[in-house]
Amino acid sequence: MAGFPGRHLAGGAALLLLAACVTEGGSGPAPGPGPVADACGAAGLQRLVGQPASTLETMRFSQQLRVINPGQMVTMDYLEARLNIAIDEQDRISRVYCG
Repeated sequence: MAGFPGRHLAGGAALLLLAACVTEGGSGPAPGPGPVADACGAAGLQRLVGQPASTLETMRFSQQLRVINPGQMVTMDYLEARLNIAIDEQDRISRVYCG
């Protein structure tokens, strides 16, 4: 065994081949495209923040709408085209966002 160098050469060659398969860079898959920044039109409705919640009664919305009252439980599903409007304890609109 001590006089047979072929065994060590084969092992070294296998290590070199494995090392050649390693890629530099990230540790996982590349991130996919993120959500559309304003798919629900929330940017154009930021003027509602601070307004009374009753303002919503006179408005019509073409997109799916979810009004979230204080303490209300909501599902955590993300729908980028859904408009969410949060109402605070003073019955005013506190946040307008997509999701």
